[in-house]
Amino acid sequence: MADIEDFRRLIAGDHGLVVVSTLRADGTIASSVVNAGVLPHPVTGATVVGMVIRGGTRKLDHLRARPYANVVVRAGWQWAAAEGGAELAGPDDPMPGVGAERLRLLLREIFTAAGGTHEDFATYDRVMLAERRTAVFVHPERVYANPGQ
Repeated sequence: MADIEDFRRLIAGDHGLVVVSTLRADGTIASSVVNAGVLPHPVTGATVVGMVIRGGTRKLDHLRARPYANVVVRAGWQWAAAEGGAELAGPDDPMPGVGAERLRLLLREIFTAAGGTHEDFATYDRVMLAERRTAVFVHPERVYANPGQ
């Protein structure tokens, strides 16, 4: 049986790129590619899949209305999926215990957990704020992978 560590091991395989799927209001699935990483939840410390999502996107609309997501990571023929309830923390989605300063640092933590590096985090912070970026945390209620993973 796969677990979140199987998912974490594959993150570096393709620059943290994952496919995230959310539910539209009509019950159909919307998928897109984002960067994700595995890290501790900022309040509870539980292991979660974290993503940084630009403000004003359909993904955020879907997650606000139906807070559940499936995230698939792959490297070559190996893949793992994590799905579960989602939580948001951002300028339009306050999370108790995560103020503005904690959110600024949290967006950096997710970025680096996804394998990102940056030479100028002050600029990164300004862009994240201007784009109303939101931290999304998927609680891995189910994790599964291809056989032999």
